Amino acid sequence: MEWVEVESKTVDLAVEVAMSELGVTDRADVEVSVVQEPKPGFLGVGGREAIVRVTKAPKKRKRRRGRGGRGGSGGGGKSGNGPAAGNGSGQSDASASSKQKSSSRQNQSKSKKQSQQGASQKGRSPKTNGQSRRQEKQVSSSVNEQQSRESDDRPEPAPIEEQAKVAAGFVDGLLDAFGLEGTVETRIDDDILYIDVQGEQTEALIGPKGSVMQSVLELTRTVVQRKTYGAPRMRIDVAGYGERRREALKIYAGKLAEQVIEEQGEVMLEPMNAADRKVVHDAIAEIDSVRSFSEGEDPRRAVVISYDGDS
Repeated sequence: MEWVEVESKTVDLAVEVAMSELGVTDRADVEVSVVQEPKPGFLGVGGREAIVRVTKAPKKRKRRRGRGGRGGSGGGGKSGNGPAAGNGSGQSDASASSKQKSSSRQNQSKSKKQSQQGASQKGRSPKTNGQSRRQEKQVSSSVNEQQSRESDDRPEPAPIEEQAKVAAGFVDGLLDAFGLEGTVETRIDDDILYIDVQGEQTEALIGPKGSVMQSVLELTRTVVQRKTYGAPRMRIDVAGYGERRREALKIYAGKLAEQVIEEQGEVMLEPMNAADRKVVHDAIAEIDSVRSFSEGEDPRRAVVISYDGDS
């Protein structure tokens, strides 16, 4: 039997992915076996995803009903009934012949019309194609000219100090809109804009695994880009969550590295954003006999820790 084993956040999502890989659209056409139930981790670390094994159910054979032989036996009995049978056969043959002649005349008429239409279209096609090509060139030329004018009229990006003020003002206004008490501070280090949001109530802007915090960062980047015609590299931390998560990731990566060395195998972590993946890579780089690399595409890109005894 054809089956696949899939890992995902929930059982239902894993089953959907497995059905897609098997090319099945109906849930009734597969058999699902849950290998591992999902489990949340601490601060988004240490959790595990659901693992299911989905098997394509065997297809049921459809029975075909055979046609009875009454036509043959009945026809055979009637064919030998003399003149009456002969007259019926002659009438049916004449009717069939007249239908064939009528159909032949209709087909000839249709083919003649189609050939005439094709000839007229061939006569007009060079002119039409030439006009369309000229129109495409004119449109392409006008678009290029418009893009060139827009690039010439586009102002230069504002200094990073001004961009920091815009970012701080937006995040501060976001806190007021949500009715949260907190402070917003910014600093610039190696052309990277760091935004630090402090306050107990500001933890509402963190979300599961920092998902809300990342959304706030993307909104801030969009606002800065529109108001200052550009945006620097930006990092955000809310209520110290970023620092706590970095420390937790380092500890977690160290424990996984010990497991990989002991088993001389490899392990794939849960999908992470680029900042979290860098923390894991940096932690593994300081440990002998293991190496790390990333696999997959965002937002499902994940770190793999592998045994490397030669290092």
